[in-house]
Amino acid sequence: MKARTKTGIKITVITVCALLIAAAAVSGLLYYGIIHLNNPWLNGYNVKGVDVSSYQGDIDWNVLTSQDIDFAYIKATEGSSTVDRCFASNWECASKTSIRIGAYHFFSFETSGENQAKNFCNTVEAVPDMLPPVIDVEYYGSFRSKNDIDVDSVKKELRSMITALENHYGLLPVIYVSSSTYNDIVKDDFSDCEIWYRSVYESIPGGINWTFWQYSNRHVLKGYSGTERYIDMNVYRGDKDSFLNKWKRQD
Repeated sequence: MKARTKTGIKITVITVCALLIAAAAVSGLLYYGIIHLNNPWLNGYNVKGVDVSSYQGDIDWNVLTSQDIDFAYIKATEGSSTVDRCFASNWECASKTSIRIGAYHFFSFETSGENQAKNFCNTVEAVPDMLPPVIDVEYYGSFRSKNDIDVDSVKKELRSMITALENHYGLLPVIYVSSSTYNDIVKDDFSDCEIWYRSVYESIPGGINWTFWQYSNRHVLKGYSGTERYIDMNVYRGDKDSFLNKWKRQD
């Protein structure tokens, strides 16, 4: 076997360096929200929306919604007592725009579904054509997997909250999930509820009957000034006509 020449070694080093620079450049473009891995409108999903919380700070809803936004989900509550500090202002101002709005609740594994529902219902006043309530079920803090929770108990409390919210608003809640909480908690016992699926690094796997898809957490839009530079982007699985006519409250 012949020894590698100095020229060959030099070319190899240059090639490796170029690849590393290219990889770093792509990573930077992804990190700063300049390019995105998912482009759901290429598959015909053109009804776009955002989800926001106090992390986006003060929001100019006229500016935000002018950027081809059809809907917004606004964080309202968490657990049995926490209320997002920006919810009241966001709910009032967003309701004056032309988009459809809805409120979401971050589900706690540490308190009853009944008390969590009370917190949400006491906070969120229904508005015309509102989207159904969303219950955000994801792992947090020391609860990192199904091994850290009592799955049967969590399912029981989640069902309790779903029932209470449906009775109060006349709309069956949507459940927001990651791949892990969908498979561990929601998949087999909550088929009556529509799914909002988070998948920001790849497309949604086949076989999941989703209604909303959170396809990016690295978008940058105009109209907000909080500590969080980025905003989550979502699409609805359907056209604009079906979106506008879906979820009529049963008063």
